[in-house]
Amino acid sequence: MKKRFILLALTTIFSLGNLLANGGYEITIKVKGFTQSEAYLAYHYGDKQYIKDTVQNNAGTLIFAGDEPLDPGFYLVVLPPNNDFFQVLVDDNNQRFTVETTVENPAQNVKVTGSEENELFYGYLDYLSGKRPMVEQIQQQMQANEGNEAKTKELQSKLDELNDQVVTYQEDLLKKYPKSFTAAIILSGQPLDMPEFTGTDEELQVKKWEYTKAHYFDNLDITDPRMLRTPFLFQRIDYFVNKLQVQHPDSLAKAIDYVLGRLDPTSETFKYYLIHFLNNYATSKIVGMDAVYVHLAEKYYATGMAPWTEEEQLKKILDNANTLKPLLIGKKAPNLKLQKKDGSPVELHALDSEYTVLYFWRYDCGHCKKSTPVMKEFYDKFKDKGVKIMAVCVKGNPDDIGGCWDYIEENEISDWLHTVDPYFRSRFPTIYDVKSTPQIYVLDRNKEIISKKIDAEQLEELMNHIIEQKAKEINP
Repeated sequence: MKKRFILLALTTIFSLGNLLANGGYEITIKVKGFTQSEAYLAYHYGDKQYIKDTVQNNAGTLIFAGDEPLDPGFYLVVLPPNNDFFQVLVDDNNQRFTVETTVENPAQNVKVTGSEENELFYGYLDYLSGKRPMVEQIQQQMQANEGNEAKTKELQSKLDELNDQVVTYQEDLLKKYPKSFTAAIILSGQPLDMPEFTGTDEELQVKKWEYTKAHYFDNLDITDPRMLRTPFLFQRIDYFVNKLQVQHPDSLAKAIDYVLGRLDPTSETFKYYLIHFLNNYATSKIVGMDAVYVHLAEKYYATGMAPWTEEEQLKKILDNANTLKPLLIGKKAPNLKLQKKDGSPVELHALDSEYTVLYFWRYDCGHCKKSTPVMKEFYDKFKDKGVKIMAVCVKGNPDDIGGCWDYIEENEISDWLHTVDPYFRSRFPTIYDVKSTPQIYVLDRNKEIISKKIDAEQLEELMNHIIEQKAKEINP
């Protein structure tokens, strides 16, 4: 029989909900000793909390009411001034009920009438609360008897017995109330039935990891609309994507597709997570993660699967994806036709070098003034290792370009390949998404992008790693 630790179960946050067809809502809260002027009804949505309603205190009675039903979910009654709170569950059968509690320890003194689901929920919490002191006492005794094998075994047996009692309670509740949200929450917290794998320690670790990824949502129905307004759904999905997966754009895109593929594309949950992931990778500071943004834009937004998006915003998303796509790591960098100081032409793709550092800069840019000396030091160390710097001064007006050459000479960096583009005929600011300076791209011999938009201070470590990996490929 599987063991579920009581203390962990007690800290699980619960929620409830199915959309009520009509009738609105009315939740009466009676808080003994509450004297503040108002209180709030709040709810979880993703990883944040929002206030749904504010009501005035009438001698300790708070009535949250509205003509439209509440969205399904887990709601919090928040009591100023310390913002103590307790939870209530809302679904199609639980929009009108009464809760009584006290201003001191409100979450521990809840009594619910008129809501079978909330009565079930708090009955379960009360049961766990009754077991908790026993568990804590046994744990304290185990610490005090550390090293006493016989006593520790005896105490562990008692702890196992308590856990078995909790498991039995949970299983009985699941059988008796299988459609309740309390049952769904209990089920979502159960561990996976991990098969007995064989192999070396490393093989076992890989097999368990693969099994966990494949069965991660076995006990959690993410399609249930009641789950959206709970804190644990976001935590679980975030863990699946950002902890269980290899943090590579291809693996992450596949994991996100897996999550979204389990959801109804017309559901609020699908909408929330598609927007969440797009925004997350639009602002990611991790090199290469813009590939996930491009994937989401092309697969979902470009194909009409985000119909809620306004036309202007949709255009921005798709335009941004189209700009980023040619600049993804592994892509061949777009060619640039620029010119040197003497006016002679030069092309990026014609540059013969094992590695090329493409450096966009301005002589009047504060960050560039800090980066350029670092770039100079970097080049002095790596110029004999097949590295060349192709610097592009981001000035288009011929009158301004003169400042580029003055700065180059004053700072003794004339041994780089310096280029300019009068009037931006090559459109490099758009093609290379140069919205600010400095910008750095690292290219291999074939001018494929190895890394990009990193700080000058990171170049030395990155290049050492690249050269080291290349050497291992040649001489494994």
